[in-house]
Order: sequence, then structure tokens, then C-alpha cells
Amino acid sequence: MQATANKSGAQPAPAKPTNTKPPDIASASVPNTLAKLNVNPETGLTRAEVDTRRKENGYNEVAEKKGHPILKFLRKFWGISAWMLELIMVLSAVLGKYSDLIVVGALLVINAVLSFMQESRAAGVVEALRKRLQVNARVRRDSSWQVIAARELVPGDIVRVRPGDIIPADVKLLTGAVSVDQSALTGESKDADKAPGEVLSSGSIVRRGEGNGVVMLTGAKTYFGRTTQLVQEARPKLHIEAVVAKVVRWLFVIVGALLCMVIVLSLIRGSPLLEMVSLMLVLLMSAVPVALPVMFTVSMAVGSKELAKRGVLVTRLSAAEDAATMDVLCVDKTGTITMNQLAVTGVIPLEHATEADVLFAGALASQEANQDPIDHAFLTAAKARHVFDNLPQVTPVSFAPFDAKNRRTEAVVEQNGQRLRVMKGAVRTIAEACGFQPPAIEALEARVSATAAKGYRTLAVARGPATGAPALVGLVSLYDPPRPDAKQLIATLHDLGVPVKMLTGDALPVACEIGQGVGLPNIRHMADLKADNQAVDLFAGVDGFAEVFPEDKYTVVKHLQAAGHVTGMTGDGVNDAPALRQAEVGIAVSTATDVAKGAASVVLTEAGLTNIVALVEQGRTIYQRILTWIINKISRTILKAAFVSIAFVVTGKFVVSAFAMLLLVFMTDFAKISLATDNVRPSKEPETWNIGGFITVSVALGVAMVAETLVLLWIGWTHFGLATNNNALYTFSFLMLLYFAVFSVVSARERHCFWATMPSKTFLSALAADALTGTVLTFVGLPGLKPLPWSQTLAIFAYAMVACLIVNDAVKVAMIKWLVPNAVARKPADMTPQIAKRAYELYEQRGRQGGRAVQDWGQAEQEIRKGKTHE
Repeated sequence: MQATANKSGAQPAPAKPTNTKPPDIASASVPNTLAKLNVNPETGLTRAEVDTRRKENGYNEVAEKKGHPILKFLRKFWGISAWMLELIMVLSAVLGKYSDLIVVGALLVINAVLSFMQESRAAGVVEALRKRLQVNARVRRDSSWQVIAARELVPGDIVRVRPGDIIPADVKLLTGAVSVDQSALTGESKDADKAPGEVLSSGSIVRRGEGNGVVMLTGAKTYFGRTTQLVQEARPKLHIEAVVAKVVRWLFVIVGALLCMVIVLSLIRGSPLLEMVSLMLVLLMSAVPVALPVMFTVSMAVGSKELAKRGVLVTRLSAAEDAATMDVLCVDKTGTITMNQLAVTGVIPLEHATEADVLFAGALASQEANQDPIDHAFLTAAKARHVFDNLPQVTPVSFAPFDAKNRRTEAVVEQNGQRLRVMKGAVRTIAEACGFQPPAIEALEARVSATAAKGYRTLAVARGPATGAPALVGLVSLYDPPRPDAKQLIATLHDLGVPVKMLTGDALPVACEIGQGVGLPNIRHMADLKADNQAVDLFAGVDGFAEVFPEDKYTVVKHLQAAGHVTGMTGDGVNDAPALRQAEVGIAVSTATDVAKGAASVVLTEAGLTNIVALVEQGRTIYQRILTWIINKISRTILKAAFVSIAFVVTGKFVVSAFAMLLLVFMTDFAKISLATDNVRPSKEPETWNIGGFITVSVALGVAMVAETLVLLWIGWTHFGLATNNNALYTFSFLMLLYFAVFSVVSARERHCFWATMPSKTFLSALAADALTGTVLTFVGLPGLKPLPWSQTLAIFAYAMVACLIVNDAVKVAMIKWLVPNAVARKPADMTPQIAKRAYELYEQRGRQGGRAVQDWGQAEQEIRKGKTHE
């Protein structure tokens, strides 16, 4: 079933049944169940029947209780920032400063409204992701099998369940046998075996076996009433937050030390302590990252929305942040490097068999309902060659699907009253099942090595009586061509500092041939990795491994992490789930099972590597935006606290009012939320959470701005009469700090000179509105803000612009080149993803003609670069 609202936070405890006893239909026999549901399992429901039943039963979903918007809004008045504001309001009331009380109250409400609106926007992105990333179901309707969203199911639908599927509704098993994991429902850790006639509860997971079933109950009517969802919590804990938490703690220490100095001097000078408290609280609050949660959430939400447009769906909003630091990517060969369009390219009959005999047995050992690429290749070849024409009808008796451990599929069928056993699978596996001795198996493998060297995958096919050893009837060669853009995209990822490692279950010769064609020549046996127990980087100089079992992927991830890598891993099956969960960036490919999608942090909607390139670039873009926020936050906090404290020590008075400082904190902090939409160049190397160099740069910029503002204050003190006019002094300091805040972030957003890239329109508009609003407020008669002559206002504006965009920008560039040289290493703009996408479009337009990859790439590159020049 599908969720209609997100459940954030920790996983809930196992749900209790909503009904006291199972409905009658659950205990009924299979024939009675089908009769009661009025459905033929061979044809399924018709479209008209589906529409009728949906009107009666609704969609297959459980409406979750959502928190009331008013309660969510009221929670914005609870927290460290809100408490400080509320304390300032109390102090203002005690001191009789009612105008301050009103304005601070207004700021408190505006803060709550902005925060509520932005987090609602992020929640809307998560909801949109959930609608696109749904649990699917294979259903038979109008006599044909199709894949639909699980929420579309109605009672009476005939469904097919396979390993890795999440049971989408309460289903009675009709054929086959399965083993299901019901731990999320019952708390029972042991898998439960289910036979025909037994019920599969909605939300349980198929671990082994497969079969057909009929949907009995949907939505809230299911026995456990559970919701199945793939999108995880909307507000996860981010790595960068731990870094920021450390920074904020040090900022509190710095601000606290300055305040202690001010308090001691105030007591010595006999200043009234009560009137100082408000300003002390405001300065302390300047170290609190007021807009930080909103900034992070909006950044992740905007990034996730952008990724969704490019075919990348995230199951948790922190996925893009993780992708920024990924420095190695392990990928499946099938569907990622190759087209995942297997076709039979050759049939080699053995003994007295014919090609038709080989395809006949191979097709019988396949299942159309499974929509498996290998099964589809055999069935398509058998139909194309009319293998089943003019033959007696064949009735399926049983079918054992492919299992990674035995590496084969097997079926028992009945024809002319006799039962026949057929199987297909890996050459060695089938040969052993047929009783071949090791020398004969080696000779057989040597025979197929020539086709393997061309990149062809060869399977063996056997048939025989229902009991006893079968006989090998032939070999079938399959070919899955590499994607035309694979080689270039692998090179692009390598240029981004993310080497690609290919993992495949194919034999080593097949893997080597495919790898050679896409720029991954050094492929080794998986056994080599298993044999070495040391935590060394075995992937140095190795481009991948062959003969990999799905469960081996977990071993690969652990080895890479032990060697200090941040690992990305692609997967599609139920056995891939542990590796996807273990990897920092688990990527479920477009054909993945629901369990794999649930374990991954990213789900691709299209095959290939193009979307992974987009994921890496978007992750690094988000990282850079948040890094800009951190640099600016540190430098501005030092500016505000040190400027006010040092000015007090020198002049003996506070140079800015508590109200003006409060106004400044909120205006500038929330304008910085627009950084989430800024234009940013992603770096060409994996990012790191070791940002000590950038913190040093931030501190240096903060100190520089303190010196510059004190110089300007001295000019105003000696030339503009600020020494005798407190209101003019407050306004002067307010405008100075405001303009420095605006121009400093323009410089901080770029690691090179500030003019290297153009800010986004949203970001520029927010900064312009910030500066304009602050200037206008000084002319409306707010408490503690007296209008200044336009000449003084323009002089402050020009001084701040020159100081931040010329002097401090030069300091920033020089220090980054010294402390963080990688951050300013220039590389030409990379257009490989756009070229690859266009090359694939040309490949599709030409009817998937092989041998034209170079020409397609050349034409696509010419078109894209020409378009870029026109722009």
C-alpha cells in the first residue's frame, strides 16, 4: 500500500491488527475465494471491473493522520531563538519600552511564519517524491501482465510476487510457494513459509520463491492496516550539521568572552545592568544559527526537486549531501553500463538436439510474468522462430525462479500426459546437474570461451524426465550491448574524482570484454578479494570484479570503507539491500525491486550513468551553498560581537541599540535562505567535511571587517557628530553592519573573485530587498533609528562595497589559494552529460543501430557545443 503522508523520525513499533479476527475470506478455500471475488485467475479483471471496484473500495492506501497546521506553527515559538526573543519582550515590558515590545513581538511572528512556510515547502517536495516513488505491483488484467502502482490495486486483482517484492495488499497465494519476512508486522524475525491458500499480509517482504495470488483486501481494510512507503524521513541528520554545531559552540565561546569583558567594564563604569541585558541577549543570539534548519531543509529540498527533473529520486533528503563526498562508485554491468536488452545471438545444439529443441526447453524454463530480461530473450527468440507452432499444448506444473546460489531457473511441465523437467543457467551449474565430470565441464567451458571473449554471455539448457538427471541439449549465447554513452560518462565521473568499478555476475572473459570497451580494462575475479582479509585498498588499479554474487556486494562495500573510501553502490535485487544500506550512497537502478529501493538513498528512473553524474554534481552544488552560509555566518558573528564590544570599550557606550541589532540579525539571516537557490559551480573533486581551511578564512574575514567598521565608526565619530547624538550613532552602526552583511555574502559565495559567476536572480533580489528595506526603515521613525542625511547613507554604502568586494575579496582569494588550493583549481566546463544524453537520443532515433557510437557522439558534441556558444 502507498502512504499518503510522510512519517518522519524513528521507525514505529510493529503495528497491532486493527481487526479482532480475520475476515471470512481469509479462511476460505482458494476456489471459494475466487468465486467470492468473482475473478478468473487466467484472465484477471477487466478495466470496467477495476473501475467499479475502485469506486466501492477506494485506492489501496492508508490515510495517515497529519499534524494540525496550527500546532506545527505554534511549535515555531518554542526553541532557543524563540526563547531569547520572548525574554527580550519580557525585559522590554519590565523596562517600559513598549515600542520595543511590539516590534520584537512582530519579529517573533515573522520569524515563525517564514520558517513555517519554508518547511512546508520542503514537505511538499517530499510529498511529490513519494508520489513518483511508489511500490509497484505486477498485475494480470484483461488477460495480460502489466506493472502498475500498488495504490491502483483493487480486491480481485491477480498479482505476481517475486523475491524482493513488498506485498502490496492482503493477498491469498494461488500458485507457487514463497518465504516472507513479516518482522515489520509481527515482530517475528524468522521468515514464514507460505503455500497456496495461505495469506500474505500487506507490508511483508518476499525473501524466496514466487507465485501468483489474488488481492483480498486493500487500504485500511487490510488485517494489519499498515502503510508501505519508500521515501524516508523529511528532516534527517546531516554530516555538515555536526561541523556547524562545533563552529557554533566556538562562536558562543568567543561571543561569551567578549560579553563578559563588556559586563565587567559596565559594572566598573556604573552602567545600569538591567538595560544592558537586552543587548547582551541579542549579541548572544547572533551566534545562534537562527535560519540554519530552514536553510538546510530548503537546500536539500531544492536540490532533490532539481534531481527529480533529471531522473533521480531521493528517498531521504540527505542523499545529495552524501553524494558530494563520494569518491568511488561500484556499478552493476547490466542496465548501467549495458543496455539491459538481452537478445539471443546464437544457439549451439549438442548431441542429437536441434536449435528448436534448445529454444523449446529454454523457453519452458522461463516465465513471462516475471518480466526478467533473460527469460524475455528466450521467449522472444522462441516466438520469432515459431518453436511452439504445431506442438501439443504444454501445461506448467511448477517453476523454480533464478536463485543467486544455484544460478539457474527450472520448471516441470506436462505434455501428452508426460512430465518433463527443463532448466537453464550458468554452464558449470547445468553441466553439474547433468552429471558431467570436471574434465568434461572444463572442456565445455573452453568451448564457450571464444564467444565470451566477444562479450557474449552463454547459458546452458537441459531437459529430461521429471525425476532423474536431465540431459544437456545445447548452449545459447546472449548479448547485451554496452550503452553508447557509457565510456564517456565513466570518463566524466573519473574526471570528477569518482572512479567507477564494475561488478558483474558474468564470467571473467565476458566482463573483461565489456570492460575493455568502456574504459575499464583491469577486471579481476571476486575470489581475489575474498582471499585477502587485510583492510588494504585492493581497488587501487582494479576496475572491477567478475563472478560476483549479490551478497558479495556487501563485502566490497566493507573493503572500500575499511580503506577510507566514501562509497557509492548500485543494486537492484533483494540480496543487494544490505550493500545499498551499508554504502554511504546506495543507488537503486530503474529496474530495482521495492526492497532495494527502500534500502537505497537514491532511486534512478532511467538506465545508465547520466543520472549518477547529475547526482554527484547536484550534491557538490548543495555542499558549496551550505559552505558559503558557514563562511558568512562565522565572519559576520565575529563582526557583530567584536564590533559592539570593542566600540563599547573605546567609547564607553553601546553604538547600536538592542532593537536595531535584533532587526539586523533577522533581516540578514533569513535573506541568506535564498542561498539555497544560488548559482554555484560544483567542484571537480569529492568534497570533504574537513573544512578547517575555510574556517580560518572566515575568521580572517571577520577580523578584517571588524577593523574596517571601527575605522568607519571613527570617521563618523569625528566628522559626523555621532559622539553627541545616540540615535544617529545607532542608525549609523545599523546601516554599516547591514551593508557589510549584504556585500560580504556576495564575496563569500564565490571561491574565486566575486565576479567569476553571476548570482541567481532570487538571491540578488533577496539581498537587494534586504538592503532597501533596512535603509527605508531608518526613515520611518522606528525606536532607536534616526534618519541620516543621504550623503552619509551613500558614503556608508560605498565604503562597505569597496571594503567587501575589493579589499576583503582579495584577502579571501589569496587565503583560499594558500589554505585550500583545490577549491580554486579551474577546469573547463564539462558538457559530457548533455552530450551523452543527445548521443543516446540519436541512437534511439536511428533505430538502435550498432556500430555508430563514435559518429553519434561526434554529432551530439557538435550540436551541444554549438548551442552553448550561441548561449
